[in-house]
Formats: sequence, C-alpha cells, structure tokens
Amino acid sequence: MDGFGAVDFEFARQVLQRGIAALYLVALVSTLNQFPALLGERGLLPAPELLAWATRSKRTKRMLRPTVFARIRYSDARLRALCIGGIVVAAALVAGIPQLGPPWVPMLCFLALWLGYMSISSIGQTFYGFGWEMLLLEAGFLAAFLGSNGQPPATAVIVLFWWLLFRLEFGAGMIKIRGGREWRDLTALMYHHETQPMPGPLSRQAHLLPRWFHRSEVVGNHFAQLVVPWFLFAPLLGLWIPGPWPAIVGAAAAAVIIGTQLWLVLTGNFAWLNWATIVLAFSAIGIPGVGAAATGPASEPPWIIDGLPLWWLVVTSAVSLLFVALSWAPLKNLFAHRQLMNAAFNRWQLANAYGAFGTVTKERIEIVVEGTRDADPEQATWEEYGFKGKPGDVRRIPRWFAPYHLRLDWLMWFLPLGQPLDEWFVPLLGKLLEADPATLRLLARDPFAGTRPRFVRALAYRYRFATREERRRDGVRWVRDRRRVIIRPAHLQQ
Repeated sequence: MDGFGAVDFEFARQVLQRGIAALYLVALVSTLNQFPALLGERGLLPAPELLAWATRSKRTKRMLRPTVFARIRYSDARLRALCIGGIVVAAALVAGIPQLGPPWVPMLCFLALWLGYMSISSIGQTFYGFGWEMLLLEAGFLAAFLGSNGQPPATAVIVLFWWLLFRLEFGAGMIKIRGGREWRDLTALMYHHETQPMPGPLSRQAHLLPRWFHRSEVVGNHFAQLVVPWFLFAPLLGLWIPGPWPAIVGAAAAAVIIGTQLWLVLTGNFAWLNWATIVLAFSAIGIPGVGAAATGPASEPPWIIDGLPLWWLVVTSAVSLLFVALSWAPLKNLFAHRQLMNAAFNRWQLANAYGAFGTVTKERIEIVVEGTRDADPEQATWEEYGFKGKPGDVRRIPRWFAPYHLRLDWLMWFLPLGQPLDEWFVPLLGKLLEADPATLRLLARDPFAGTRPRFVRALAYRYRFATREERRRDGVRWVRDRRRVIIRPAHLQQ
C-alpha cells in the first residue's frame, strides 16, 4: 500500500476486473438460455404478471427492486437484447479493452452490467433468489471504481473488496456455527457431499473418504471462514510497518481461501459462488513492481495524488464513504444472535449479508417426473424425464456445470425441503403435458421426443451414493428407494 494509490495491487485489479466481467458473461449467457422459459411471457412464473402487479399502486411498485422493465414494457425480445448487449460489454472487459481508456470508460461499462443484471434479477423471483446474485451485483458495482491501466487502483476500493470478501467468508462461517449441530460436532461433511443441491463428478469419491477426513474438512472450513478472513486486512499495516510481511500475510490469507474454494469447485456445483470467491480473494494479493507507479501531486492542474487524478480520487472516496454508511447494518448482522443469511439492506443490493448451508440435510430426496402415452395411468408404462444437473439416472456420472447456473435443477432440490409445489412446479408439469419446446430445452432428456404425453406424475425417491462394492457389482453411481407419489397422474383438460 502507498497512500491513496494501491501501487502493488495492479495484478489484483486485472484479476478482479476481468474475472468479475467473466462471471457477468456467464450469468448473462445463463439468463439468455433460461429466462424466457422460466420467467418470460409464457414462462413458469411470467415476469410480465409480476410487473403488472407491482405497478398497480405506488406502494407495490416500491416493493419491486430497480429494473428497467418497470419503465420499458417487458418482452422476451427486449430481455434477449439486454443479455446480448451485456455479453458484448462483459467480453470487452474480459479482453481488457475499456481498461485502456480513462477510468470513466470501464466505470460506465461495469455500471451498465450492474444495472442491466439488477434489472433481470429484480424480476427473477424464486429462480433468482440466490445469494450469489447479490454477490455478483455488489462485486460488479465495486469493480466499476477500480480504474484503468494508466493509474494504480485506489486503496479505498481495494479495501472495500476485502470487506466484501470478509462478509462473504466470515458471514458463512458464523451462519454454520450458529446453525446445525453437525457443524459443531464436525459431522457436516459426512453428509454434505451426498446431499448438496447438485453434486459433481468427484462428489461421490469425496463422500466415500474416511470419516476422519470429513472431520478435518469441517475443521479446515471453520479455520478458513472464521480465522483467515481477519488477515485479509494485513496489507493495511504496510502504511505504517515497513517490509514485506504485511503483504505476505494478506496474500497467505487469500491463498488459503482460494485453496478451500478450489476444493469446493472440485466436489460440487455451486454456480459462480466459489469462482466469485476465488476472484475476490485475489484482491488481497499484492505484487510489487507490477503496474503504474505512484507519483506525487503535480504543481498545476490536473493534480495527481499518489498516481490518481484528483477527480478520480474524489469519486472513489465518495463511493467508499457511501459503503461505510451502508456497512453498519451488515456489520451488526455478523454478530447478531439471529444472523440473517443472504440479505440485502437496501434496494440497490450493496453491502449485503452473505452465508450458506447453516444446516446440512442428512437425507437426499429427489423429485422424479415421469410421463406416459398410455390411456390408463394405473396400467401404464411410465418413462422418466431427465434433468441436466440434478440426479436422475442412477448410472449417470454427475457433470460439472459451475459457474453456469442451472436454475431449474437447483429449484428442484428445494422442493422436498418444503417449497410450495403450486408456485412453479405444477406449471412445469403443465408445460410438459403441452410438450412446450422452450421448457423441454431446459431438460437433458425428453422421453417423448417433443410429442405430448397423455399423463405426467411426480414421485419422491431417496437417493444415496453407491458404495464401492455396489458400484463394482451393479455399475451404478446412485442407489434410490422409498418411492411415493407426490403428484398423482395429471392430464390436460379437453
């Protein structure tokens, strides 16, 4: 650190800008591919109906988070145009093109991504009700003030990234300590690899590791989330303590966080949550001699202070003061007895509270959807619809999808936990009975090749990973049992 300019954090700035832009690109591609079928004009939860409800009065309109579709009528074509425009901007930022200009150019690009994606998530309802949506928005807003290649990043903005990472990691750690007993008795990871929302190809191998290893995982998680985040701020000591040690401590803390997140990437599919955490952790890695050097104040306008133009220093300082004011609520929440998880304290979703998996489910229940063309559902031969990410076929190896977000598959995991069936699942069954092409494209397998089934139904199975012996004997990755009917055979009214 060197005063107002973080001259040793040019590498961190490059990773933050390009990494956050890449995450926006993935999120917008995911939205482009899935939003019309899930939330479009003919979606499972049509966004136009939400907007119509929200605009009936000033009171309900204030309940809607900021979105351009409150002023411009929503259509699937406009949604696609917004996504494509955002993808182009994000790709340019990944390539580093706007960063070659003055600092206001990447600022406008990131603010455009932030406002555009907020416009989408604000009408995304339950399909966009994930903590990493807020994380992406907050990270995108902060990235807008990282500046350009011609000057060092502002120290205050780099520190704000540490504060974001601290809330993300320490908040998740405190949620676990205050949550299920399994995190305190060190048994959580004996279940989590198997019961997590969307396992990956290595999740079964991780689940079958010895119990002592799973206990070590929990201890390591508590260390990485409750102890390590405090050391992210160590580079600030470099303002007063000469030598490399403050920067080394901060980089070591970042390395621990990156390492634990890579383990989660290998053993699960948590959309862009882990990748975003990895990108944010690079904010604490300072490398001397990389990037623009700080200079003293110029004798004539435009003044340069520690390598930063005066006007840019004013802008970044104002943003920092804004975050100081907004951070009081999430700071209190971190130490509150009833800590909120993934909560926003303002309409713009800045300075949020984060956290995940305060409790771990110990049994995996999957909802399986089947259909038939037979006229008599009691004597019918039923065929199963296949989803892209969630478990189904017991012989199929789970795939890696993260950071791509399979929203329908994730929501299917929540159904056995008490999510209302009539909110979006019953409409999904209706779309399957219609053989709706947009809905079928969300699936991996349509047993009826685009034609209409006569009946559909939903069953609940208990899934568990196959043991090594069962895998060798039967060639399966999963074992499932305990079938019961969730929704009896349904058909379209004539």
